Amino acid sequence: MALVLNLETATTNCSVSLSKNGETLVLKEDNSLGYSHAETLHVFIDEVFKIAKIDPSEIDAVAVSKGPGSYTGLRIGVSSAKGLCFALNKPLIAVSTLESLAHQVNKDDGIIIPMLDARRMEVYSAIYNSKLELQREIKAEILTEQSYSELLETKQVYFIGNGVNKTKTLIQHPNAVFIEGKLPSANEMALLAEIKYKISDTEDVAYFEPYYLKDFISK
Repeated sequence: MALVLNLETATTNCSVSLSKNGETLVLKEDNSLGYSHAETLHVFIDEVFKIAKIDPSEIDAVAVSKGPGSYTGLRIGVSSAKGLCFALNKPLIAVSTLESLAHQVNKDDGIIIPMLDARRMEVYSAIYNSKLELQREIKAEILTEQSYSELLETKQVYFIGNGVNKTKTLIQHPNAVFIEGKLPSANEMALLAEIKYKISDTEDVAYFEPYYLKDFISK
């Protein structure tokens, strides 16, 4: 059982939570259209501690969303997490951004495909079953009208994340369910961070790097 500070900055949603035993105690987030992470992340960190009336030294670990996602967003989140780990002498836990996003879907059957926008017609995606078990590894892929056609022929497929907007313009299938307006959140990180903490699945604070998946491309 652990008290964990969770940081999610992989998309425009700047999200911070404080969780205990895998359940969220306090959640602060700002899903503005632009990236507000540099201005708001540390403000949110201070606020969740104050709301919970917990001193930062009392936490057991810091968890950070490791990507894939925005290059700049991930850098800010990981740098902040590392700084806290060094200052507080706490372990660092890295949580898959897409796995966390998939946990926003609660279905008894079907396939869950969390996807994040990766420019043009490309997305970062993974495939999970309804038990949230990974069925296909994370990769960057270019969407076409035939994407996921074999899966769609056999069962309902739930698409979630900011890659949904471009996906729904291409895929016209009755088994395709598009869950719109959802982004990765520190809320779903709580359970995943707790699981990793229990088995001491932590990172080397000095050498850990975000999972960019692709090289940085300047706008």
